[in-house]
Amino acid sequence: MVVTMEQVESWIASGQLDQAAEALEKARSTGESDGRWHFLRGMLAEKRGDAAGAIEAYQRALELNPEDERTMFRLAYNLDLRGEDAEAIRLYRACVDQVPTHVNALMNLAVLYEDHGDFDAAAQCLQDVLATYPNHSRARLFLKDVRSSMEMYYDENLDRSRERHNALLDIQVADFELSVRSRNCLKKMNINTLGDLLRVTEAELLAYKNFGETSLYEIKAMLAQKGLRLGQALEDPNFAPPPPPPPKRPLPQAPPEVLNKPVAELELSVRSRKCLQRLNITTLGELAMRTEAELLGTKNFGQTSLAEVKERLRQYNLSLRQADS
Repeated sequence: MVVTMEQVESWIASGQLDQAAEALEKARSTGESDGRWHFLRGMLAEKRGDAAGAIEAYQRALELNPEDERTMFRLAYNLDLRGEDAEAIRLYRACVDQVPTHVNALMNLAVLYEDHGDFDAAAQCLQDVLATYPNHSRARLFLKDVRSSMEMYYDENLDRSRERHNALLDIQVADFELSVRSRNCLKKMNINTLGDLLRVTEAELLAYKNFGETSLYEIKAMLAQKGLRLGQALEDPNFAPPPPPPPKRPLPQAPPEVLNKPVAELELSVRSRKCLQRLNITTLGELAMRTEAELLGTKNFGQTSLAEVKERLRQYNLSLRQADS
């Protein structure tokens, strides 16, 4: 039986990945010079979670079919998720220039523009969507978020500085070249990170058994190299330690296959997926343990993303956790 590329695409879409892979391999001799064959390789790699393989395949497909809109979009989408914003924007723009306009490309382009603080360009993308589809609910909600952002003052340099500061405080003290005695004492005192060290005073360290002046000098010198000091978190009102991890909560009642389903398979928008990545949410169960307030507290997670996430959870008879439970 001769297998067509349409059949292979259908198998990939329906999850029959081994069957699709076998058919693509059999067609390799002619497929190497066929953009459609490489496009299907990219789809297959995406379904298998192989982002690098998908990007490589889509890039080859685009070399062979430079005007293919589907390939442009899939490549842009995968680059977008990996943080390669400049190339993703270029490809999304190429999709938008096609007729008819690719609505999802406009939506994702708006997300990237907003991430880069270009709110006017983001709003224009969404207005273009609504000009063609006036009842597009996600575009309407997103446009409200963008307009709200345009009215808010946001100091990007300060935000980046805080992110670097918090990353520094998360460094494990075991990563520093301290003496065995100092390491052991800190471990017994449950001081594990640089941030923990800034929450104790010299007196507290010296009061601990076997912790002497030599260890104190060693730790103070290490902190001084980083412009930090013992007790800084207690003295400095502007000190901003990293937020605590979310509290441990019981999983909601649902079959294990539902709770363990990766959020990457939910076909969320790029905006929502990036926000969930920032929160280290990888499964449906982890998502259902979060509250609306926790999600909305994440940078760039607005009502648009919230509505989308809640709708996906409803499809699996799940919901976000209530704040008082």
